[in-house]
Amino acid sequence: MEFTVLFIKAFTFMIVLSWPLMSSLVLTIVLMGQMVGRLEKWTPFNSLYWTFITATTVGYGDIRPARKASRVLAILIAFVGLIFTGILVSIAVATTTHIYAELVDVSQVKQELDRILSDE
Repeated sequence: MEFTVLFIKAFTFMIVLSWPLMSSLVLTIVLMGQMVGRLEKWTPFNSLYWTFITATTVGYGDIRPARKASRVLAILIAFVGLIFTGILVSIAVATTTHIYAELVDVSQVKQELDRILSDE
């Protein structure tokens, strides 16, 4: 439980620290998605839905752009979405590594792993 609480606190701190970057990426994704929606004559909600599905690379295919400019924007949305996801994952991994190093004696874990591997 201690690990979870420390992780949540540290993760939240790192998200707040990176908020200007993260929010600008989200804003870029949403604005490009709304541009596609206007080009394709979709409702704002459908545009937002499609943008989220595209940025997360889920890609259901139930709504898809027909115009070439929209498709180029779709590629950019997916790319920026990958960057956003990559940053989020890297924050989570760095936070986990940091908290784990604080709570666990890494040299003891290494010795135990060496012992287990030498037994085989």
